[in-house]
Amino acid sequence: MSFSLGIIGLPNVGKSTLFNALSSAKAEASNYPFCTINPNIGVVEVPDPRLSEIKKIMGSPKAIPTIIDFHDIAGLVKGAHKGEGLGNKFLANIRDVDALVHVVRCFSDDNVTHVSGQVDPKADIEIIQTELVLADLAVVEKRLEKTKIVAKAREKKTLEELRLLKTYRNLLGEGKGIGTGEEKAKVPDLNLLTSKPILYVANVDESGNTDQVAIIEQIAQKEGSKVVAICSKLEAELKDLEPEEAKEFLESAGQKETGLNRFISASYKLLGLISFFTANNKEARAWTLKSGSTVFEAAGKVHSDIQKGFIAAEVAHFKDLEAAGSYQKLKETGQLHLVGREYVVEDGDVVLIRFNV
Repeated sequence: MSFSLGIIGLPNVGKSTLFNALSSAKAEASNYPFCTINPNIGVVEVPDPRLSEIKKIMGSPKAIPTIIDFHDIAGLVKGAHKGEGLGNKFLANIRDVDALVHVVRCFSDDNVTHVSGQVDPKADIEIIQTELVLADLAVVEKRLEKTKIVAKAREKKTLEELRLLKTYRNLLGEGKGIGTGEEKAKVPDLNLLTSKPILYVANVDESGNTDQVAIIEQIAQKEGSKVVAICSKLEAELKDLEPEEAKEFLESAGQKETGLNRFISASYKLLGLISFFTANNKEARAWTLKSGSTVFEAAGKVHSDIQKGFIAAEVAHFKDLEAAGSYQKLKETGQLHLVGREYVVEDGDVVLIRFNV
């Protein structure tokens, strides 16, 4: 199962343009609100130059990158939590994602209408935050009423849930998200939107709109969130170029990588993810894992049967493999380590799992 992020924002901020640039899917992107009615889901490869190097060193015939899912929903408007513009339906579509990507318009374009009539990142962010808070408040209050009835049985677990729900209601009633309080969402099946980490995407034009981006950065800093500035229109055009043409364009602009790559990497970090690698005579492959996970859990990512039959794992870091130039030399220099199931996998580990089915 891959990790997922939900793309949110007001109408006409460039969400679907960003989604199309990210994925090979072609979501509708038009100059009118709600051009995206049903959620679009795109599978996006996580760029990692280490994978191609591992493929080369290990002699694997192909390389398979790891992926993240992005869910693009229609633009939200004031009153979305009550169903304005079908907002409550759209919000329900992203309650199961792991994190949120909030696209904020920084560009000015007379040909693309703004729902509020002017570009104002601070006001736009406040509208969306308010809708998320009110949507969560409705969920909590509904659950609270049910829990009050069950709590009459005085079961310890139910009483604790009742206490947490009251804490959530108070936070949300003050206009705060669950993620801003000491008690983060401990009732997981609620899937509260404000308990999810947020990455802001400042959608800029070719000038960079630095003043507007600075406003978003100030807001993000207070929240403990991150910001990535991207010109989604430019990124969409870049994706249509041949790799060499795109590379030349980036170099002429003094950039080392595309804005999309920066965005995907930032999304990966937002979720607290790392990559480990496997390689054999069939393929070199990158896998996604939560930071702090064990090699036994990593085995389960590869295959459930491999996890069940886990014996041990041979582990080397990518940097050591790259320096050695071959797997055999890693063994000869003592840089290949045999580890047990409690070993905590590090980002960049190359793992060979020994198992018995």
